Amino acid sequence: MHDFVDFVVKKLVDKPDSVQLTQDEKEANKVVFQLKVDPDDVGKVIGRKGRTANAIRTLLSAVAAREGKRAILEIVDR
Repeated sequence: MHDFVDFVVKKLVDKPDSVQLTQDEKEANKVVFQLKVDPDDVGKVIGRKGRTANAIRTLLSAVAAREGKRAILEIVDR
Protein backbone atom coordinates (compact mmCIF):
# COMPACT_ATOMS: atom_id res chain seq x y z
CA MET A 1 0.00 0.00 0.00
CA HIS A 2 2.80 2.40 0.88
CA ASP A 3 4.52 1.93 -2.47
CA PHE A 4 1.24 2.39 -4.33
CA VAL A 5 0.39 5.73 -2.71
CA ASP A 6 3.98 6.92 -3.06
CA PHE A 7 4.00 6.07 -6.77
CA VAL A 8 0.68 7.79 -7.52
CA VAL A 9 1.48 10.96 -5.60
CA LYS A 10 4.97 11.32 -7.08
CA LYS A 11 3.47 11.19 -10.57
CA LEU A 12 1.04 14.02 -9.72
CA VAL A 13 3.42 16.59 -8.22
CA ASP A 14 6.11 18.81 -9.73
CA LYS A 15 8.62 18.13 -6.94
CA PRO A 16 8.53 14.36 -6.30
CA ASP A 17 11.65 14.53 -4.11
CA SER A 18 9.73 16.50 -1.48
CA VAL A 19 7.03 13.82 -1.02
CA GLN A 20 7.08 12.27 2.45
CA LEU A 21 4.73 9.41 3.24
CA THR A 22 4.63 7.89 6.71
CA GLN A 23 2.67 4.82 7.70
CA ASP A 24 1.26 4.13 11.16
CA GLU A 25 -0.58 0.93 12.02
CA LYS A 26 -2.86 1.94 14.88
CA GLU A 27 -4.62 -1.40 15.10
CA ALA A 28 -4.14 -4.78 13.49
CA ASN A 29 -6.44 -3.99 10.57
CA LYS A 30 -6.17 -0.17 10.34
CA VAL A 31 -3.36 1.76 8.64
CA VAL A 32 -3.03 5.56 8.66
CA PHE A 33 -0.89 7.23 6.01
CA GLN A 34 0.29 10.80 6.49
CA LEU A 35 1.28 12.57 3.29
CA LYS A 36 3.45 15.68 3.18
CA VAL A 37 4.23 17.44 -0.09
CA ASP A 38 5.77 20.74 -1.10
CA PRO A 39 3.39 23.66 -0.38
CA ASP A 40 3.24 24.44 -4.12
CA ASP A 41 2.03 20.90 -4.87
CA VAL A 42 -0.73 20.63 -2.24
CA GLY A 43 -3.35 21.83 -4.72
CA LYS A 44 -2.36 19.17 -7.22
CA VAL A 45 -2.74 16.40 -4.65
CA ILE A 46 -6.07 17.68 -3.32
CA GLY A 47 -7.50 18.68 -6.69
CA ARG A 48 -10.57 20.73 -7.48
CA LYS A 49 -13.13 20.30 -4.69
CA GLY A 50 -11.01 17.44 -3.32
CA ARG A 51 -11.67 15.13 -6.24
CA THR A 52 -8.07 14.00 -6.69
CA ALA A 53 -7.63 13.31 -2.98
CA ASN A 54 -10.90 11.36 -2.91
CA ALA A 55 -9.81 9.34 -5.93
CA ILE A 56 -6.50 8.46 -4.26
CA ARG A 57 -8.37 7.49 -1.08
CA THR A 58 -10.76 5.28 -3.06
CA LEU A 59 -7.90 3.47 -4.78
CA LEU A 60 -6.08 3.11 -1.46
CA SER A 61 -9.19 1.60 0.12
CA ALA A 62 -9.42 -0.92 -2.70
CA VAL A 63 -5.77 -1.94 -2.29
CA ALA A 64 -6.18 -2.18 1.49
CA ALA A 65 -9.33 -4.29 1.15
CA ARG A 66 -7.34 -6.87 -0.80
CA GLU A 67 -5.11 -7.22 2.26
CA GLY A 68 -8.07 -7.27 4.65
CA LYS A 69 -7.29 -3.85 6.14
CA ARG A 70 -8.70 -0.32 6.33
CA ALA A 71 -6.54 2.54 5.15
CA ILE A 72 -6.83 6.25 5.85
CA LEU A 73 -4.94 8.96 3.97
CA GLU A 74 -4.25 12.26 5.71
CA ILE A 75 -2.76 15.16 3.79
CA VAL A 76 -0.72 17.16 6.30
CA ASP A 77 0.49 20.76 6.02
CA ARG A 78 4.18 21.35 6.56
